[in-house]
Amino acid sequence: MARSNKSDRERLLRFWSTASGFWRGRSALSSWPLSIALLAVAMSQLAVQYRLNYWNRDFFNAIELRDSVRLWHQAALFVPLAFLSISLSVSAVWARMTTQRKWREWLTTSVLGTWLGQEHYRRLESVEGEYKNAEYRISFDTRTATDAPIDLVFGFVSSALTAFVFIGVLWTVGGGLTFAVGGVELTVPGYLVLGVGIYSLIFSAAMLAIGRNLPSVIQTENQAEAELLAAANQIRESGKQPVAAAKDMAQQNLVWDALRQVLARWRQLCWQLMGTTMVSQTDLLFAPVFAWLLCAPKYLAGTMTLGELTQASAAFVTVQVAFNWLVDNYQRLSDWRSAAGRVATLLLALDQVALLDAGDARPQGEPDDRS
Repeated sequence: MARSNKSDRERLLRFWSTASGFWRGRSALSSWPLSIALLAVAMSQLAVQYRLNYWNRDFFNAIELRDSVRLWHQAALFVPLAFLSISLSVSAVWARMTTQRKWREWLTTSVLGTWLGQEHYRRLESVEGEYKNAEYRISFDTRTATDAPIDLVFGFVSSALTAFVFIGVLWTVGGGLTFAVGGVELTVPGYLVLGVGIYSLIFSAAMLAIGRNLPSVIQTENQAEAELLAAANQIRESGKQPVAAAKDMAQQNLVWDALRQVLARWRQLCWQLMGTTMVSQTDLLFAPVFAWLLCAPKYLAGTMTLGELTQASAAFVTVQVAFNWLVDNYQRLSDWRSAAGRVATLLLALDQVALLDAGDARPQGEPDDRS
């Protein structure tokens, strides 16, 4: 297991050593402005979300007081806030997908150029490594390996900023909770912050425990899909010329075996996703209820208004979603690790081919350091 983890780290480092070139050289002229734009959009969205949280408090306080003037004032204020929120969401989609497209273009061009350069694709068979289905890795895996990191990093940065800001809201609005134990009054300061931390920790731990095998299951499923595609392509190519009946039957058996492997791996993936979905859906459904229950004692005691209750509940869910970034993105993270690993194995195989080419190009009589 330790060796497998080390191998995974080596593959991810190999992937990043090539993929990070997008932020260097000429491509940096577009990659860095897009990255800065994504950060600016995330901070702007947070500012609007923060203002909407206080709008939520003022709106429900107006309902509780039956103040029609304040109510309609808040209703009118919602329109520009909603417009800003929608506009920023649309801008985020443009910036995110443009960055993904340009990174995929850069990485695919780099890998494809190495694969085709000096006819390296012809010499892959002469080296060791998991280099099968290179075309699948270049087309499908490269897309996933560049799409997912942008979404994950953008989501993580947004979650970190959101948690930082809304923890302050929870601490201010919730205050401390005082209760009696054996005739002694105890006060828990910032009890809503403590509650959301414990709640998020429980579900994050549950996701890690239940989904611990998800990355390896996704990787084997992707490999099985690629092998089925390769077996089918082999039959298509053999149809262009006559082959012996025995060889034709062997190729057909390979396709059927590959299909059985795909279905078996898909079944394993199904069970894994059932478990992780159970955790994420339970988390999603229980979070607002748990927040209401935490706020209810202060509301019933008259120390918290209806607006503050809804504001605190919304802030609780916001912080909980931010803390549970791992729970919400565990499958996507697993997809990325699988795709990046498969691209890296092709790159490692191409590295070996390049070393062989360098050895073959050495002038006669020069000593071979490999011996």
